[in-house]
Amino acid sequence: MSLSIDFLDETNELNENDMAQVEELINFAASKEGVEPGSEVSITFVTNDRIQEINREYRDKDRPTDVISFAMEELGAGEIELVGADMPRVLGDIIISAAKAKEQAEEYGHSFIRELGFLAVHGFLHLLGYDHENAEDEKKMFSRQKDILDEFGLKR
Repeated sequence: MSLSIDFLDETNELNENDMAQVEELINFAASKEGVEPGSEVSITFVTNDRIQEINREYRDKDRPTDVISFAMEELGAGEIELVGADMPRVLGDIIISAAKAKEQAEEYGHSFIRELGFLAVHGFLHLLGYDHENAEDEKKMFSRQKDILDEFGLKR
């Protein structure tokens, strides 16, 4: 099974192995979640300054964060769903701060790729409709994240 994943590293800090592992992990997560082959997702790695701009503009939070997701399947007011037989499923965009990933990997005492994988899966699950706005949803989402990461081999 394979998604169509568009990577963009605005930081020029990730190597090919980092990107390959994230791609493999997201495809693994997609298979676990039953996502259709050929579905599209975009993953962009940015600086803390850039993610702070995005966080401020879209979430009214003027601080850097680790990951932000923009789900294409969530319809806003006045938007209509486009459906076509030959159209791939477009899941949305995941934006990850590479600097925050490095900071948090050190803080939590695990590898950079483990943190990068955690953030990628977290963002991916948001694209699929998971959330953590209340205790019940948080437990469900975080349990799913842990299961995917553990089974893939990125344990803490």
